[in-house]
Amino acid sequence: MYYYFAKWRDDGTDQTIHDLLRWQAREKHRRSADPSLVVLDTQSVHAAAGVPSDTTGRDAGKKVPGRKRGLAVDVLGLVIAVVVLAASVHDNAAGIVLLDRLTAATPPSSVRTALVDQGFKNAVVDHGAALGIDVKVVERNPADRGFVPCRSPTAKAKPSRPHHRPRFPITPPTSRS
Repeated sequence: MYYYFAKWRDDGTDQTIHDLLRWQAREKHRRSADPSLVVLDTQSVHAAAGVPSDTTGRDAGKKVPGRKRGLAVDVLGLVIAVVVLAASVHDNAAGIVLLDRLTAATPPSSVRTALVDQGFKNAVVDHGAALGIDVKVVERNPADRGFVPCRSPTAKAKPSRPHHRPRFPITPPTSRS
């Protein structure tokens, strides 16, 4: 099995299959094949036990030892580009690498806008402008206090604890149940 995985990874077949499935899903939702707007976000995750220590780090802000994964997703939550770095890498550096991967994974001038959170700073905005992508930092509404229940497309694309996912949706009990 690994033979085929390695062969398809090395010759690009796996990426071609991923792109075709993504285009088909976008067209099913009456969207153009390539997105014009993407959402960029990063998440620090604990590294598995066998991961080499030279590829891991500690996210000082979140106090998480492990790796940082960055995702670029479209408005449907479909993954366009991925980058995995040590958790000690700042969001700016991850965002710059992610923008480079995004431009390599999509046709020229298809992605025109990227939405990012406040963890990404001016370096990402400037790099996006150099690539022809308008990077907009989305700010939180100051009237909203506490937990914001709305989840971004990237949050839907990445589970917070992949090994502890519920097997079926958790719904609150009702009188009918």
